[in-house]
Amino acid sequence: MAGNLTRDEARERARLLSVQSYAVELDLTEGEERFESITTVRFTSTRVGAETFIDLAGAKVRKVVLNGAELDVAAYDAETGRLPLPNLAESNELRIDADCSYMRTGEGLHRFVDPVDKSVYLHSQFETADAHRMYACFDQPDLKATFELTVLAPSHWEVISNAAPDEVEELAEHRGKHGALQAAKRWHFPPTPVMSTYITALCAGPYHKVTSEHDGIPLGIYCRASLAEHLDPENIFEITRQGFDFFHKVFGVRYPFGKYDQLFVPEFNAGAMENAGCVTFLEDYVFRSRVTDAVIERRAETILHEMAHMWFGDLVTMRWWDDLWLNESFATYASVLCQAEATRWGQGAWTTFANVEKAWAYRQDQLPSTHPIAADIVDMHAVEVNFDGITYAKGASVLKQLVAYVGLDNFLEGVRAYFTEHAWGNTELKDLLEALERTSGRDLSSWSKEWLETSWVNTLRPAFEVDAEGRFTSFEVLQEAPADYPTLRSHRVAIGLYSLRDDALVRVKRVELDVVGARTAVAELVGEVQPDLVLINDDDLTYAKIRLDERSLRTLVEGGIAKFADAPGSPGSLPRALCWSAAWDMTRDAEMSTRDYVALVTSGISSVKDITVTQTVLRQARQAVQQFADPAWRAEGLALLAASLRSLTEAAEPGSDHQLAYLNALTAVASSTEDLAFLKGLLDGTAVLEGLAVDTDLRWTLTQALVSNGVFGEEDIAGELLRDPTATGERAAALARAAIPTAEGKATAWTTMTEGKLSGALLRSTILGFMDPRHPELLEPYADRYFAEIGRIWESWTFDSAQNFAVGCYPALAVSPETVAKTERLIEETAPPQALKRLLLEGADGIGRALRARAKDAAPA
Repeated sequence: MAGNLTRDEARERARLLSVQSYAVELDLTEGEERFESITTVRFTSTRVGAETFIDLAGAKVRKVVLNGAELDVAAYDAETGRLPLPNLAESNELRIDADCSYMRTGEGLHRFVDPVDKSVYLHSQFETADAHRMYACFDQPDLKATFELTVLAPSHWEVISNAAPDEVEELAEHRGKHGALQAAKRWHFPPTPVMSTYITALCAGPYHKVTSEHDGIPLGIYCRASLAEHLDPENIFEITRQGFDFFHKVFGVRYPFGKYDQLFVPEFNAGAMENAGCVTFLEDYVFRSRVTDAVIERRAETILHEMAHMWFGDLVTMRWWDDLWLNESFATYASVLCQAEATRWGQGAWTTFANVEKAWAYRQDQLPSTHPIAADIVDMHAVEVNFDGITYAKGASVLKQLVAYVGLDNFLEGVRAYFTEHAWGNTELKDLLEALERTSGRDLSSWSKEWLETSWVNTLRPAFEVDAEGRFTSFEVLQEAPADYPTLRSHRVAIGLYSLRDDALVRVKRVELDVVGARTAVAELVGEVQPDLVLINDDDLTYAKIRLDERSLRTLVEGGIAKFADAPGSPGSLPRALCWSAAWDMTRDAEMSTRDYVALVTSGISSVKDITVTQTVLRQARQAVQQFADPAWRAEGLALLAASLRSLTEAAEPGSDHQLAYLNALTAVASSTEDLAFLKGLLDGTAVLEGLAVDTDLRWTLTQALVSNGVFGEEDIAGELLRDPTATGERAAALARAAIPTAEGKATAWTTMTEGKLSGALLRSTILGFMDPRHPELLEPYADRYFAEIGRIWESWTFDSAQNFAVGCYPALAVSPETVAKTERLIEETAPPQALKRLLLEGADGIGRALRARAKDAAPA
């Protein structure tokens, strides 16, 4: 983003202007660095003679004509990306003729060359405000308009935008302004419905295309030609059809944008993007090798999340980025609701939500950068770092709590009224709350203040006394909040009592109630026999961390975590997932030692049938040992994990998801001579696991583990890249090279990263390899280098790349008070921009949390 539009500037521009239409003409035949972009925009002004500005980033402006008068192009400020527009009339026509730049960072119009066949592919990514890297526009969400696009492209390309093309003209003898003669096509797309600039889109290149139709909606799926053999369109179409049927039913408004295309695009810098009728996805969702069902489930959630955005965000759009959560939280909640109600994952989707989404939210909400769900976004730099676990996952968790509070039927009725009333417009938080208040009959003002306008997460603990017969004589739920964020909220919760019966952990009683304030008595439980496990927030109704009493925790550690039984309407996977989550929170908060958490994992992970929970818990266990364990115990902890995973891998059902998940987890912790020989044997075929296909991606996983442990080197990486000379192979090789465990290897990786010449995708892969947690000693010299470089990088790189470096290369493995002191000193001496300051403070907070957890792990039992 070239400039930094403030909220006040956006409000003033919105008061002054009303934008009717854009006509954008692009010539994509002119070279590798730039493309021609001619924009004609029609808009009105409330004040004759007023002045404003239009946004255009990184361009060479040739000519500007406003209302028939040519403006001085020297007034264009390339650094801020602003072009002044003086002396406005009541009705205005502006035409800007410019050359714009292709990007390599995933922002604006990104250009990629496929290493397999040298084909060129383009895709746009405009959220939050990068549309003005492709065409001149008033780049803010509340200045909606129609968009008419004309594109000149090589004749063998597909061109995809928000609307279906209404004319494609062959130009066999096209000669561009630079003199190149080539066959080309001119694609014309009719005007779209009114929409915000950030959801306009363009993708172009020799994309492979598969089409279908559902309920009168034309459907398209696209990917690179060299990936076509790996595309599984029927699975994607199945989820798409299920999504449309569900959302049409519950939203009460038909899909409003005509056709629906989904494109898997190279080097995408996010998971997906909700461009109206032209959704773009991370290319990793085209599976060239076998993946577990957890990954397929995640892709389905992403497909449904972006589809929900067609209503939440595209049809009805937030006025300003303060209400970004109105887009992201609703899309997240709606996607999981759809998965639970309309897909094969059923209610297990809520288990995944509890273990993945809410873990993300809890982590984010306890950082020093925590903010209310309805955030205070003063400018565009602030919003860029707010695509976080609060905006997505906490917001969705709170919506789930709201549904428990007002009832699902009332909630959906309010949502339908909201869409009907505000279709094609812009809204604020109050508009949604008013609709929900009308349908539910509840005053939501206090709920909003508690949940949407405050920060941090509450902790709920059971507190009880028992008599000589083991019956509760009192039972209370204690609610806690830290001094800095003292809000005690109203929670709708269920409390489950679980007892061991015939070697199964069975729910014997459930009580649902409102928890309010610091202490809430639960009279219904007085007289009940103390069970083996007390689970507060059973069924995961509210957003809060939960604590386990001593007996409950002992039940889990001694094997109870493996014994949850299914009950009618309550699959055992959900309470098990909630217990895993509680144990993880207690470990992160230094209330449970890392070695006890590892004991829980090694004793109970084999019982987990839900593959998403399995992979999540194994990832957390690895992080616990590498980050939170007493350094004197770390090697023992890793060995315990590795031994357990080796045993689980060899005993797993051949060809099962769990076999693959256990092996992938083993590669991340293996270090013994025997384990490394086993991994090498799988790679070269001298070791065999029945049912396991050592395919392309698994070969890279094994190679990277062997490189990281010093078994393989550059020659082995080069050999693997010869087997897989694709874009994915290039990224995997970059990760492996950066993971070479020598001082020279780390120095080369550091230089490669900090020169700023890598594409966004290659930068991310290199960072992952460089920051390998097996190599804390090799990374020690780079803590000071990070603090010396980060200011320059933040100032000179695009936001996405700078943020990846700032977060990914922060010296998180240098767990010491000195790292925190260096961070604080840098902030004090350089006064960095607020967004960078936030990321630095988050890094330092991680160090502090690791220090506390290590102290807990080193303390006597």
